[in-house]
Amino acid sequence: MIPPGSDPHQMSPTTIRRSAPEHSIAAVIPLYNGARWIEQTINSVLSQTLSPDEFIIVDDGSTDSGPAIVERFAKDHPLTLLRKPNGGQSSARNFGIAHSKSALIALLDHDDIWYPNHLEVLVRPFKEDRAIPIGWVYSNVDEIDADGKLMNRGLLDFNPAKHPKRCLLDCLSHDMLVLPSASLISREAFERVGGFDERLSGYEDDDLFVRLLRSGYANVYVRESLSQFRISPDSSSHSGRMAISRMVYFEKIRQLFPTDQHHNVNYIRDVLAPRFSLWALLECIRFVHVKDRNALAAACNDLATVARHLRLGRRVQLMTFSVLGRSPRLAAALITANTVFRRLQMLYDPRRRAARGARRPAAH
Repeated sequence: MIPPGSDPHQMSPTTIRRSAPEHSIAAVIPLYNGARWIEQTINSVLSQTLSPDEFIIVDDGSTDSGPAIVERFAKDHPLTLLRKPNGGQSSARNFGIAHSKSALIALLDHDDIWYPNHLEVLVRPFKEDRAIPIGWVYSNVDEIDADGKLMNRGLLDFNPAKHPKRCLLDCLSHDMLVLPSASLISREAFERVGGFDERLSGYEDDDLFVRLLRSGYANVYVRESLSQFRISPDSSSHSGRMAISRMVYFEKIRQLFPTDQHHNVNYIRDVLAPRFSLWALLECIRFVHVKDRNALAAACNDLATVARHLRLGRRVQLMTFSVLGRSPRLAAALITANTVFRRLQMLYDPRRRAARGARRPAAH
């Protein structure tokens, strides 16, 4: 059953109230073909200075030896392995959470790592008396590569996104960079907003945390890095699912946030379309470089879908490229000449666009 007012496409893990200690924690790991990293990830949970009350790993239809590694750990440690057909990270997380009962949910991707004090630090704000209930607490992260070598200390410090999350415009202007592996989430809040949207295999985290913010929950940011976030060629951000999910999320928030008459902000034209057209453009560039004609055509389609919501000048530029760019040779020539991209990147500034829109009558 999905709570009244929730998106019917969201799959709520459960609405049944369970009896659990107030600050009990369930650690949930979605696993899909993560044999290379899952042992180190499990050890980071077992090494916590504050142990989770539940430890659940969901095998989301893996075809490698990852589940066997988990089974080996489960013989000697309080760890539960659940299995389901492959449905993506959102459905795996929902499934694991539905089979837990703790008051707080600690998510961890199968290739990320918690520092030993991760849970101990994140649970502290939940124990404080607050007038507004906390939906989630999250921290900074250190970026590592596929081999676990440090790339960036305090990754969130280098990004324009603001922390903690207080303003809807900020959340829609940029990727939120609230990483599930760096978060501790209230079960009550999670269930109230309907859990992860299972249509999304990318941007599902932005979608969840925007809904939590809009539902009135507070959030707390810990600037200290409490986990390691791994970026590798196998990361979900590099998968075909990510591009599809990005467009699903764009359409979802486009319908939710058209125009704010009171603040004179056209969210679609001044905030969402600039943000997502840039991502589509970068996808086009990437597929030109790897010479993937089919993926380039799909990225050009996405670019055209988003670009039609932009202001006239940008719209003409990007719509033109979305047609010419289907030819890898023409696209490469345009990129080399910078006839479109340099001007777009110099002018791309969601905050300035939003401010400009606030000074003008909103478009309908």
